[in-house]
Amino acid sequence: MIDDTAKPALEILQPDWDQVKPANVDALMTLRSGGVSSGPFGDQTGVGGFNVGLYTGDVSFCVKMNRDLAAQLVPTNPKWLKQVHSTEVVDAETAALETEADASIAVTPGVVCVVQVADCLPVVLADAQGRAVAAVHCGWRSLAGGILQKTVQRMRERIGDEAANFIAWCGPRIGEEDFEVGEDVLVAMQKTLPQAQTAFKLKENGRYTASLVQLAKLALAQVNVDQVIVAKHSTYANPEKFYSYRRDGKTGRHAVMVWIKEP
Repeated sequence: MIDDTAKPALEILQPDWDQVKPANVDALMTLRSGGVSSGPFGDQTGVGGFNVGLYTGDVSFCVKMNRDLAAQLVPTNPKWLKQVHSTEVVDAETAALETEADASIAVTPGVVCVVQVADCLPVVLADAQGRAVAAVHCGWRSLAGGILQKTVQRMRERIGDEAANFIAWCGPRIGEEDFEVGEDVLVAMQKTLPQAQTAFKLKENGRYTASLVQLAKLALAQVNVDQVIVAKHSTYANPEKFYSYRRDGKTGRHAVMVWIKEP
């Protein structure tokens, strides 16, 4: 569902999970337009881009303004991470800004978890009882390293419930037909996901296309998370709405944010 009512020319995407998510959890993703960035960080016309990526080459003042705009969409300032394609998971309540990590967890109402994406898969997690949320940046290296399994395990630890059930939303990411990789990616995935081959298709040139969503589902199944809602959007195939690193090279980043609502 695209919502452009928050601000003139500002668009957000909200997960299609209202029928299954806890009532006290909310999430959104910023889209390409509605900010102040320009050039490759702008919208499709080259202006008014909503780039929140601090390490993309964009003017830092513009990124800060865009982050300030993003903060107006959520209860408190998001806990921005410095993402490094790791398996590091942090607690959003205590993590310093720009901590090197690729996932954050919150159990405190009003604390906003956030990750940045431009082709990598964002995964939002919520405990079915609304006791914990997480935002996870899933590039293939992080997926291969087990970041989703590690995040779910940490969430169960934080709420003290090893049997806790979770709902996952897989947001917009590069479509499987456009995500071309070498055999090294398949080999890396098989170390933690024995069924990873099912997410890969061999091309005539000897390389593969891969589905980040299917890989995420395999990872989540290992920690008994089977309720997964998948966004239909491909960042690569939709330049009007989304930045795409694979498509454009130098480009911006979107913010994917999730939080527990205040009582």
